[in-house]
This record gives sequence, structure tokens and C-alpha cells, in this order.
Amino acid sequence: MAPLALSLHSLPLHTHHSKPSSSLKIPVVTACMAPAAPPEVKPTTTSFGFKNMMEIFTVEVQRAEVRPLNVPLLAPFAISSSRLDKVENVAIKVELSNGCVGWGEAPVFPSVTAEDQPSALAMAAGACEFLRESPGKTMEAVLRDVHSILPGHQFASVRAGVEMALIDALANSIGIPLWRLFGGTSNTITTDITIPIVLPAQAAELARKYRKQGFKILKLKVGKNLKADIEVIRAIHAAYPDCMFILDANGGYSSKEAIQVLETLHETGVTPILFEQPVHRDDWEGLGRVSRFAKENYGVPVAADESCRSLADVRKIAEENLADVINIKLAKVGVVGALEIIELARTSGLKLMISSMVESRLATGFAAHLAAGLGCFKFINLYSPLLLAEDPVVGCCEVHWPVYKFSNVRGHGSFLHIA
Repeated sequence: MAPLALSLHSLPLHTHHSKPSSSLKIPVVTACMAPAAPPEVKPTTTSFGFKNMMEIFTVEVQRAEVRPLNVPLLAPFAISSSRLDKVENVAIKVELSNGCVGWGEAPVFPSVTAEDQPSALAMAAGACEFLRESPGKTMEAVLRDVHSILPGHQFASVRAGVEMALIDALANSIGIPLWRLFGGTSNTITTDITIPIVLPAQAAELARKYRKQGFKILKLKVGKNLKADIEVIRAIHAAYPDCMFILDANGGYSSKEAIQVLETLHETGVTPILFEQPVHRDDWEGLGRVSRFAKENYGVPVAADESCRSLADVRKIAEENLADVINIKLAKVGVVGALEIIELARTSGLKLMISSMVESRLATGFAAHLAAGLGCFKFINLYSPLLLAEDPVVGCCEVHWPVYKFSNVRGHGSFLHIA
């Protein structure tokens, strides 16, 4: 039996370096129950627990820099609310006084993240300057400082990128991989893959391609045009009849339309395994209505993505029974914020999903390490490097789509290639 993992107990941060804040807590990370990994890398609960290292590891940043991370896409990526034609993210590199380096990435997706690339570059540069000028502090104090200068949802993506770089540098310093730092539950995860909003023929072609690559679950972007969505789903089902699929409307439907989609699909013998963000993020009544209908009539759980940006959102969802699953995106809430939300969601009886934005292997690899280490995600959507026409990242884990397999290489094992 695999070791117990992910028992997150938020504890207030108190260090002698800075004034404690009740607004940021570093959860204790152990892990969840999960199947044992292959014997060559046996998962164990390491003595270098995340919470312990936050309290005892002193961080002194020697160098910190940011740079644009611009990568062409193989094809435009469209969802109900926007379209992305190329990746324009921000890469963050941190070097500690001990010489160990960490990398992070702040994804930018208009209408999804609050930042655009120019503002993300400016905010990340300001955070890097702050880190360079700060005296040595414990990691928990440094992360608290980062939270204070990059607060809330409006700076969540940049905050996530800075946190990734610092935590990667920490893991490199103590010589362990991130998946072990986050609990060591497993050294493998399996992801699904997303089909964006495209024409039915294109969707069917992608479904056949992903079937050959071994993907068992397809996530379908819907929510822009009800009739067109039904046609696309039918085309995919015809091309890959034995696939499981997730619907993701990105808030594009009304509750009436979302229910109609489920009814229409049911009539043709098609039932999704998950319905993600069917209605607008602020339509709490509609979210609850769709969730109750989907579960009571078809046994389909509903996930909150855009509707969940804070602990307050999780509490509302849990207390009012508005959804069954919480979708975690590091770019949406930051790394520390994600750990807090994971803790609350699990204690509230909610299931968990982890997804990424359109990112390189810097950010997606970090999220994959976290998912493997914690082992508590029912749904995993971490495929976005497959969308890129170029790969600017060196290293990372072993990937045979749809499976990630992690070794004992320290940190997340990747860095940005510099020409």
C-alpha cells in the first residue's frame, strides 16, 4: 500500500524575520493515498517535507531575472471566451547565494489571466528586484513577501511563476525532485488532452490522432455555439467511440443551454465524465442548477474552474453544494494558494482536478510534479506542451504521452534554453 500523502493543515506563518500575516498560510504537505509507483523509483515520504523546509531553509537570492517566453503554436487555440494565436508568457529565473537555480513561468492568456505580457514582465521584474535586495529569510517569509507584493487574482500568474522559481531553487538546494518535496505519493501521472473549438471535421481528425497517441480521455472545449458544439461532440464520438470525455464550456452557456447539451447527448447515448464550468463564473445559481441536474439525472459531476479563484469561492461552493469538483490552476491562484485550496476542498468533500494554461514544460512540468507528489487529483489536464510548435525547455521528466514519469533528478529538472 502506498504511503499516506496530502494531509494539508494550514498553519500561520511566524518567523523572526518579518511580521506574521494572517492572509497567507503555508500548508503542511504530506500526501494522499495512491497506487505504488514502479519499483525502480519507490515513492516514500521524504524527511524533507515541504512545510519543514519552509520553516528551516534560509533563502538569499543572489540573482533574479525575467524574460519573455514567446513560442509559436501549432494551431490557434480557441475557447468560448477568447482565442490564443501564440504563447507570450514570462520566464523567471532565480539563483540563490549557494549557486542553486530555479525556474518558473507566468502564463498569459487574455480574458483568463488578469495580466498581459507587458504587465506580467513589469510585475515579475519588480518582484525580482525585491528578492535581490532582500536579506536572507526563511522560505516561508520570502513567500509571504511575494504574496504581499503580488496579491490576489490580478497578479496570480506572476506570483505563481515567482513561487515556482523559488521552490525549484529550494528543491535543487536540498537535492530532491519536486514530486518528493510535495509528498512523494507517486512518480507517475496520466493526463487527458484538450480539443479546442474547431470545426467537426478538425475535431474528428484530432480525436483520431490522440487515440493513436494513447489518450483515453478527451476534454472538449464548448460553450460558444450550442448547435455547433453538439455537431462536434457527435463527430468526435464517431471517430473515437470508446473515449471518455470532459465538456468544458469556460462559462459560455446559460444554465438552460448547459442542461440542453446534457439532454441532447444523453438521447444519443453519449455521457461526459465531467462537465467543467458550464456557466459564467458569477452565475452561482446557474452553476448549482446545472450541477444538481447533471448529478441527479445522469450521474455527471460538475467542476468549478473560473468560479473558483479563492478560498472564499471554495467555501461558497462547498457550503451551497454548487459543484462537485474544484479545478486547480497554479496561474489562477499561485502555488501556495493552490495548496490552501486543495486542503479546504478535500476537507469539504470536494474532488480535485489540476489543469494548466497554454504553457511550456517549465510551468506544466512543475504542476505535474505537484500532482504526482500529492496524488489527490481525480482529473489531470496537463498536456499543453503538445500545442507548441517549438520546445524552448531543456530537461524535465520522461514523457510518453499521456504518461509523465519522474526520476530522482532534483527540482523539476528543466530550464529554459538560451540561444
